[in-house]
Amino acid sequence: MEISLKKSGLNQASFIHEMQIKAFMPLLEKYQDYETSPANETVDRIISRMNQPFTDYYLIRYKEVYVGAIRIVRKDNFVYRVSPIFILPDYQGRGIAQQVFALIEEKHQDARMWELNTILQEESNCYLYEKLGYKKTGKIQEINDKISIVYYEKHFQRRR
Repeated sequence: MEISLKKSGLNQASFIHEMQIKAFMPLLEKYQDYETSPANETVDRIISRMNQPFTDYYLIRYKEVYVGAIRIVRKDNFVYRVSPIFILPDYQGRGIAQQVFALIEEKHQDARMWELNTILQEESNCYLYEKLGYKKTGKIQEINDKISIVYYEKHFQRRR
């Protein structure tokens, strides 16, 4: 599969913001989570994150088209967090996210643990992360009567 990642800069913040809205809007409409949905974030919020020294954004390219993005947050003790990852709706269900996770894990071979969270009610997301080796932590955050956020971790033996 022709998947690649390109580290993004501030000049791509608006483009990432546009894709993020397109990717998350169906979930915002479904769950009406106006407080925490990435579809409701401002471009300034993305710029603020891009300016964090512990954050990297990567554009996801499929063939010759940018189809999404992933944000990687470096934490202490070789812990990394994915927050968020998104693929545009027209490109979902093609195995792109699986390839992106393989590329990210290859890029960060020092990782002892990866963290992420997703919508508990989105069974396909949960299935994907569990298929990739992520385990539920037991933490679930109720957002409203329609949506809960479930937390995942993936542990690695210390690599050299």
